[in-house]
Parts: sequence; C-alpha cells; structure tokens
Amino acid sequence: MELTFKPNTAEQLQNKKKIKDPIITGAIITIWALLLIFILYPVSKAMITSIMVDGRVSFEHYIYLFKQAWLRKTFINSMKLAVTVATISTFIGYCYAYALNRTDIPCKGFFQQMSLLPIISPPFMFALSVILLLGKNGLITKKLLGLTSFNIYGFDGLVLVQSLSMFPIAYLVLDGVLKAISPDLEDSAFNLGATRRQVFRTVTMPLSLQGIASAWLLVFVTSLADFGNPVILGGDFDVLSVQAYLQVTGMFNTPRGAAIAFVLLAPALIAFYLQRNLSKKSVVTVTGKPSTSGLMKAHPLAKYILTILLSLISLMTLAFYGVIIYGCFVKLWGYNWSLTLENFAYAWDVGKLSIKATVIMAGIATVIAGLLSMVIAFLMVRKEFFGKKAMGFVTLLGYAIPGTLVGIGYILAFNTPPLLLTGTMWIIICCFVFREIPVGIESGVATLNQIDPAIEEASLNLGADTAYTFTHVTLPLIKPAFFASLAYSFVRSMTAVSAVIFLVTARWNHLTALVLAQTEIMRLGPASVLSFFTIIIVFIVFALIRLSLGQISYTAPRIGG
Repeated sequence: MELTFKPNTAEQLQNKKKIKDPIITGAIITIWALLLIFILYPVSKAMITSIMVDGRVSFEHYIYLFKQAWLRKTFINSMKLAVTVATISTFIGYCYAYALNRTDIPCKGFFQQMSLLPIISPPFMFALSVILLLGKNGLITKKLLGLTSFNIYGFDGLVLVQSLSMFPIAYLVLDGVLKAISPDLEDSAFNLGATRRQVFRTVTMPLSLQGIASAWLLVFVTSLADFGNPVILGGDFDVLSVQAYLQVTGMFNTPRGAAIAFVLLAPALIAFYLQRNLSKKSVVTVTGKPSTSGLMKAHPLAKYILTILLSLISLMTLAFYGVIIYGCFVKLWGYNWSLTLENFAYAWDVGKLSIKATVIMAGIATVIAGLLSMVIAFLMVRKEFFGKKAMGFVTLLGYAIPGTLVGIGYILAFNTPPLLLTGTMWIIICCFVFREIPVGIESGVATLNQIDPAIEEASLNLGADTAYTFTHVTLPLIKPAFFASLAYSFVRSMTAVSAVIFLVTARWNHLTALVLAQTEIMRLGPASVLSFFTIIIVFIVFALIRLSLGQISYTAPRIGG
C-alpha cells in the first residue's frame, strides 16, 4: 500500500503566500503609494519647512524655541499636564477594570457604559461642560454658590477634563489585561493562606504592571497631543499643541509652528514606541483548564470604596452631559437663566451647512477607513511581502503623530499642484482616513489571528480568486472587527479637531470647528446645541451600523494595542 503525505494546511498556506498574485501585488503597491502620499509626505514637508530659512538649511527656529524662556515653560507645561493626566487616568481606569472584573459590585452594566461614554463625545465637550458648571458664570459657582472669583481655567481645569475624558483609554487596555489573568493564580494564593491584600500585592498587581505602563504611556501620548481642551480651558497655562496652532494661524509663522509641532512629536513618539513594545509582551496565565470565578477577591471595604469612586465618576460624567442638554435651552448663560428654543434656531441657522458637510465627510471617511484597514490587516496576517514590517510601522505612525503636526503637514503638502487638495473636502477626508486606520488594523489583525486560515484556503482551492475570497469569506468572518473599525472611524471623524482646525474652509467647515468658534465668543447656548447634535448623530449612526452588519452589541475598539 502506497502512502502519500500531503502538506498540512499551514504548509499549504505558506506556499500560497509565496505565489505571486497580481491582485495582492496591486493592493500592496496601491497601499504603499497612499501611505507615502498621505502620511510620510506631509510629515517630511513639515520637517523641511521647519529647517529651511531663506532657501538654506538652518535650525534657527529650533534654537529660538529653546532660547525663549516662555517656550521652554510651555514645553514643561505640556509634559507636566501629560504626566499628571496619565497618572490620574490610569489610576481611575485600573479601579474601573478591577472593580468590574474582580468584585461583585452592583450595577456593573451601568458603570461599564459610563466608562465608555466619554469616548463618543467631542474632545472638548467636557471643557465646555466645566465652563457651564464651574466657570465664572457657572451653574454651581455663580448661581448656586454665589462665587464670583472662582477660576477653573488653567492647569487644574485641564487635569479635571482630560482625566475624565481620557480614563476610558486606560480602562480599555486594563480591562483586557485583568480579563487575561487567570483567577486560578489568585485562588492558589488564597489556598496557601495569603490575605486579600497580599494576593493583590504579590499576584494581581505584578501581573498587571505591563498593562498599567502601557495604559499610562497611551494616555500620556493622547494628553500631549490634545488641542481642543487646552484651547478652550487653558487660560494662562500654555501648551505646545496650542502654541503651534497660534504660530500658524495667529502669527502666520508656519515654519516656527512646524518646529513647535516637531518638538511635541519627540516625546510622543518615544512614549508610543514604549507603549507598543509593552503591549506586545505578555505573561501567559491562561492554561486552558477550567477556572473558578475571579469575583470577590477584593476586601469588602475595598469593594465599597470602589463602588463609591465609580459612582462619583459616573455621576460627574452624567452631570457634564446633563449640563450640555440644559445649556441648550438657557437664553444667556450666567445672566439670563430663562428657558428658550432660540439656541436651537440660531445653531441650526449657522450650523446646518457644517452639519451636512461633517456627516458627508465622516461618512465617506468611515467607509474608506473601514475597508482599507481590513485590507491592510488581511495583508499583514495572511501574506508575506517585502516591506511588511515597514508598512505596519507607517500605518501606526498616523496615530502616534500629534494632530497639530498632521494639520500643518497637510496644509503644506497639498497646497500646490499636482496634489492641490486645499479647500476641498478631500483633504479633510484623507486626513480622517489615515489618522483612523491604525485602530481598525489592530482590531482586524487580532480577529484574523483567531481565524483558521484553512477556511480561506478552501475557497482558493475551489477556484475563487483572492478578491472574491476576501469579500465573501474573510470580511464576513471579521465582521466584529469591521464594525469596531467603522464605529471608531465615524466617532473620530465627527469629533476630530486638532488636525481639522487647519483644513476647514467656509464651504467645508466641521462641527467641532464651529463649536470651538461659538465657545470662543462665549455663545455657550449654541455651542451646547451643536455638541448635542454631534452626540445624537453619533448614536444614530452607531445604530445604523449595528443594523446593517447584524450586530447586537457594540464593543469599543482597543486603542493603541
């Protein structure tokens, strides 16, 4: 009897990967061209502008930055704010993750929803809420307490709003970390006579440290690049992101603005690199054996403290949302508290074109970013090609680069032929797409790694080409990741501000830019209405995406790893 040994599925897949496929080759070339044009080219254009003076290479602008005491202080302010916010947000995020995964606190579903709510808000909505509540004419400070000298602007106000709006980023990372720690390890420590405090100190916390560091670095990068909150609530507390914007739009000194943005880029890239490396490292604690429940490992007192903390954070979140809704109906905030619908009429009058433009641009960008991120994820997981690691790095670069630098790079790169996009909606759409695809790619890669490649191999063996296999086999299998990519892309497109603020025009304005403009002239009622419109639109589109993809629930995508 003759035995014939056939290669297994993995070997077949490896052989298939090496076969030249014109569709795959074309996709790789097209993606590289897009990455070069819309990520590397704008950044290099901004870099060249920052080191060119009168047609010659000079580091005059960088020397100026480090010579000026006020700019050195601005850099220190940015670092101080980012470190403080990252620490507080990571602490809150860990408390949320620990309470929801290791205790039996009541109302878990409610607390989980409250932890994700800030993600879908405009980036400076909390700053607007703080002004409405705690500003000089605030509902609490002036109307309830009669305070006239209270000042929420500056460092303290920024720490408050950034911590509340950014702790969900840390929570999403740490929730996954705690879910991955097998409860059996803690049970074993209990069985050996350890107390709850000892179990937490010697088992749970050491296994969480990499995740904590990763979450901290990710929030640090986000805070460092934040533009919306500091421009509204910063007061005399200058940060680099705002100064770069003011140099370009106020002083009309684009080279110096680009230089400031690159100074901001250095610590952001270092932190992002460290975060990426930490997120790839893991301690294996799941063995496949049955596990006992991980609940009730915390001391009862700790459980009550965590319940109180989560309740306070959730109530503050609800208060910030509630005051935005209330602000929609107040005639003149701080002076005339009578209720009116005039704010809706005014907001619709000045904002209807911006609302239409924002929805159109966000819708187009969402579809492109969703599909492009899944294609790139498919190539990164299923195919071997030259420059694969470089492609992964460049795509992630779009997330790591501060939005201020992206905006400056785009106005420099696409202001002249043959790539004249300035003044059109396409420059904003391209900015959205290449800022948002990293999260979709990460989600797609994680999902594809869990799917047996034999399913796709069977389609190819039956005669289907790569394009048909991807659209009819792979894409349906990664539907959850595709939904996460669409949802995240739409939220970011609807709420972006740091890069978009440089690119908007009278015809193609953006809702966030309009809210910012209304807030700056203290039309807080219309600003509240426009923020409320943004939130409603996001919720409606979420529901439509779920219906179209057959999703019954939404899980927020993990950001940055």
